[in-house]
Amino acid sequence: MSDEPTSDENGAAPGEEIPAADAALQVEREAHRLGVVRRKGIYIVPSLITSAAFCAGFYAIIASINGQFYYAAWAIIVAMFFDGMDGRVARLTGATSHFGVELDSLSDLMSFGAAPAILMYNWVLQPYGAVGWMAAFLFTLCGALRLARFNTQVGEVKNNRFKGLPIPPSAGLLATIVLLTRGALEVDRAPAIVIVALVYVLAILMVSSVPYRSFKNLNLSHKRPFHILIGVILVAFVIVQFPHITLFAMAVTYAAHGPIEWYLDNRRLPLTEQARSFIGLPKDA
Repeated sequence: MSDEPTSDENGAAPGEEIPAADAALQVEREAHRLGVVRRKGIYIVPSLITSAAFCAGFYAIIASINGQFYYAAWAIIVAMFFDGMDGRVARLTGATSHFGVELDSLSDLMSFGAAPAILMYNWVLQPYGAVGWMAAFLFTLCGALRLARFNTQVGEVKNNRFKGLPIPPSAGLLATIVLLTRGALEVDRAPAIVIVALVYVLAILMVSSVPYRSFKNLNLSHKRPFHILIGVILVAFVIVQFPHITLFAMAVTYAAHGPIEWYLDNRRLPLTEQARSFIGLPKDA
């Protein structure tokens, strides 16, 4: 018999921490193997929050079709708020489940894949024919690929990093452009060439291997220095006073910090190695 540690059926080595969703799935499999009859059910509160995000995304699509682009953009921002809440509530209450993970992914595809793509198409891209609808389609497709990759690679990447630009910030950046132009600058539409280029760039970043910082493990229940509280209050004050500009600046900062950090880490590598790193190929490929 080999003395080397073996992996369990969930892919985790002995002593390695298993993500909550994978742990719940492993418990279900073990119960099935032992013939234990378990009552089927779902966790209501996280599922309701996810459903609220799904509803906001669906409303964004309806508002886009009706030409209410400003309200559609705000609906996507509201969906981002609920999307950030459901996972945190599930973790705090111990209500994580495989069902919740799947429902969250479907909600993300609706709210942050289809909704912003339809918003951009109806707002700016429709007059440009195939170029316009292909850009919207590529954004949705890359968002779906990003979600599928994330679900299949849970536990394989660093817990404090995302692999590729997450789909909610991608959608948030497109939504904040609408808020900035129509709410702050009072411009009816952004330049089409800018939107087309941005949509393609965001689609590529979502399926890239550029690491992005994650704030899922941010714990606000621990004690913090007093100046942190003052900083949070000031940030909240600025957001309330200048919501369109502030949200746009935050979205741009998050979307840009990944490529900037990636370039600083890889700038001394040859171009071929940089390309391999960008798309996730091993260096010796």
